[in-house]
Amino acid sequence: MCGIVGYIGDKPAADILVSGLRRLEYRGYDSAGVAIVNGRLKVCKRQGKVDELQRALDSEQIAGSLGIGHTRWATHGPPSDENSHPHVSTTGDFALVHNGIIENYATLKEGLIRKGYKFESETDTEVLVHLIEDVMKTTGLELPEAVRQALATVVGTYGIAIVSQDDEDLLIAARKGSPLIVGVGDGEYFLGSDAAPLIEHTRQVVYLHDGEMVVIRRSGMDVRSLDNVPLNKEVHELEWDLEQIEKQGYDHFMLKEIMEQPVALENCMRGRVNVDDNSIRLGGLLQYMDQIRAAKRIIIVGCGTSWHSALVGEYLIEGLARIPVEVEYASEFRYREPILEKDDVVIAISQSGETADTLAAIREAKERGALALGICNMVGSTIARETDAGVYLHAGPEIGVASTKAFTAQVMVLTMLALKLAKGRTLSDEAFAGYLKGLAEIPDKIRDVLDIHEQIAQLAQVYRYASNFLYLGRGYNFPVALEGALKLKEISYIHAEGYPAAEMKHGPIALIDRFMPVVFLAMHDSTYSKVVSNIEEVVARQGSVIAITDNGSEIERHCEYMVRIPRTQEFLTPLLTVVPLQLLSYYIAVLRGCDVDQPRNLAKSVTVE
Repeated sequence: MCGIVGYIGDKPAADILVSGLRRLEYRGYDSAGVAIVNGRLKVCKRQGKVDELQRALDSEQIAGSLGIGHTRWATHGPPSDENSHPHVSTTGDFALVHNGIIENYATLKEGLIRKGYKFESETDTEVLVHLIEDVMKTTGLELPEAVRQALATVVGTYGIAIVSQDDEDLLIAARKGSPLIVGVGDGEYFLGSDAAPLIEHTRQVVYLHDGEMVVIRRSGMDVRSLDNVPLNKEVHELEWDLEQIEKQGYDHFMLKEIMEQPVALENCMRGRVNVDDNSIRLGGLLQYMDQIRAAKRIIIVGCGTSWHSALVGEYLIEGLARIPVEVEYASEFRYREPILEKDDVVIAISQSGETADTLAAIREAKERGALALGICNMVGSTIARETDAGVYLHAGPEIGVASTKAFTAQVMVLTMLALKLAKGRTLSDEAFAGYLKGLAEIPDKIRDVLDIHEQIAQLAQVYRYASNFLYLGRGYNFPVALEGALKLKEISYIHAEGYPAAEMKHGPIALIDRFMPVVFLAMHDSTYSKVVSNIEEVVARQGSVIAITDNGSEIERHCEYMVRIPRTQEFLTPLLTVVPLQLLSYYIAVLRGCDVDQPRNLAKSVTVE
């Protein structure tokens, strides 16, 4: 949550900061603000989106080549100008922006109030500002060392950036549990919560790790641990380019990312799936494959959409490789004292690689001696660094808050893993070759699904005013039903639930009437006849049936609407069936006038628990 941007150099800071905040707005959009130094410290902040901040800046014309900015996802205190970042010291000497949660803020605040400090906001961040101020006042330390000492008393997570009017050649940043990246330019440096605000200025970056602080000047930067040990940091080159984080003519990032899925999956498979030599190569897991094959149990952890892809992974690995799999909500995993053995493998799935709950689950697994693997999209992310090994999605940047191409890329990686584990174990070379050929055909089949997007847009016209939806699927497509319902909830604010189709009779059937749209995933697979029976049960109660199917002849008379998609092998169907559900959610949300890319109350990367 929240986005941080910073700049120090010789260019106007305001333009760079606002541009960076726009690129980070998917991380939070309750309010936005900047602090710029030019002889004095000038702060401008507004409730609402970055456009509100831009309007305020247009009237104030703040000059200066050093500054920090922030776009907020509220944790402590509702959205307001007062609760917006940056927060400023009592003296007005320095300003701070913060991403994370200070867990002991109440205790710290009480002590600071007793010392006479007054608070203008309800945020935990303002506590940190006055804490640093108090350290400077009582010890006489300079700002960088005061920050270091203040952070030693803080319990919680943070990514922070600080500027001071007393030093126009100083930008300070530190992190613990909340990502920060330093972009390296020619006599200038950039700061960001992720790569999005940096890519238009530089491809050279330094990733800050937990427990690190950087003091940046135009002449260079000094990175140290929070206990003041100097560190040598490697400069990395970003894989993304500017074009990937632009809309490229699409109305919304979400639609762009839905349409990018064939290319994203081709990139995900490139160099990994080789039909000619009948092999799958997952280089990041190479040295651990024997250990994974020998696992008594694989536990997959994730949150939200990643949890749904994990459920597909359970069906894939158990069905193809016959290795026991459990799927856990990362947010619950460590709090229930999980039983882990040395022969267990824990796989963490996260698009950003920074999801706080998933990261905590990985740390719990490692402490208990399990092999920890990661599946994520962001190179250099915390989960990528802290796991023993892993696989990158290579899906490209995903800006829309509601995940689409990351889901299909996660399922693709899990499919490749399941097949690799199954080869020679439960699958002959001949069977494996047939499955691999089907896998390689998936991107073109998704293109065929995308070609019928206008049909799905027309379907959205019919159901835009619905108050509730039910999504039903069986087997591999039960998790897809959950994902379809989540997408509709996230961006259109329509209540929706996903269920295994057979569970409909155990409660949800009571909701069905002629005003209840029911979406069935009715692929012609091993569960097809059962799904047909479930459809008939809904029709008998006057429910409105929408079927996503590769057949349809037996159910056409029962369905109000049918969306026909290409046929594929049963274990590959989730990669196809989810796409019409993504499009349906998108078109309904657009028709309802919802903010598709930035739905209310949500943020892209959940970096706080």
